[in-house]
Amino acid sequence: MNTAPSASPVAASPLQNAIPYLALAGSIISFCVGTSFGKHLFPLVGAPGTVAYRVGFSALILLLLFRPWRRPLARPDLFATMRYGAALGLMNFCFYMALRTIPLGLAIAIEFLGPLTVSLIYSRRPVHFAMVGLAALGLLLLLPLHQTQHALDPAGIGFGLGAGLFWGLYIIFGKRTGHIAGGQAVAVGMMTAALIVVPIGVHEAGGTLLAPALILMGLVTALLSSAIPYSLEMVALKHIPANRFGVLLSVEPAAGALAGALLLGEHLTIVQWLAIGLVVAASAGSVLSADQSASA
Repeated sequence: MNTAPSASPVAASPLQNAIPYLALAGSIISFCVGTSFGKHLFPLVGAPGTVAYRVGFSALILLLLFRPWRRPLARPDLFATMRYGAALGLMNFCFYMALRTIPLGLAIAIEFLGPLTVSLIYSRRPVHFAMVGLAALGLLLLLPLHQTQHALDPAGIGFGLGAGLFWGLYIIFGKRTGHIAGGQAVAVGMMTAALIVVPIGVHEAGGTLLAPALILMGLVTALLSSAIPYSLEMVALKHIPANRFGVLLSVEPAAGALAGALLLGEHLTIVQWLAIGLVVAASAGSVLSADQSASA
């Protein structure tokens, strides 16, 4: 009879425990830096041309990485994935159109209303109504109700709200592709997104998109704002509980505002920072309250 004590599991080192959180932080930073970098392309190829670079190159990278053609999709699954991709493409297009006239952090904050609304639709708990009300108050602070030098462009706000709408649809449609292999769904979805937005960018920028220097800038934008963040998020999602992941992701509007200030010179007013704070609090509160509901 073996009486030797069983070996206890080796505890993970502090560095191993920190890796998923560093990956998520890297994802947020990469997205904000990549989007800021992409904004430098606006004077050269316009916002539609920039989003064509981002989505087009991202689609090529994902197609080469996951090779979705190896496993044929049934027609209903193909339709569901293309619908998800259409929402993804239009979300990117509206977001970049918003960035033409409003700062990065504020555009992200306005866009966050999309997933907040989805959480309200799926929950209908009073606390979620309160969280959406908190976010709506943040939006109210951003609306150009009084014409001042800091008033935001109404068209930019409209595109930001459009990005939020399509982000919400992206979440809803994405849930309906959950049974499809993740890499395959994302690759086919991004290809569909490219088929929508790349022709718009080509129409806007024409042959300018073929300039080698601009192609390189577009590839860097795609890598920093899509390919790298997506890869790092996959690492983080495997090890960080969903509730904690959602709370941490909620800081993205503030990170975007900091990136805009440091890389683009987009300095916000106190009221605009307050609006971002309300959206961050609403997003984090929505995630936390959903988790409490699930554990009750």
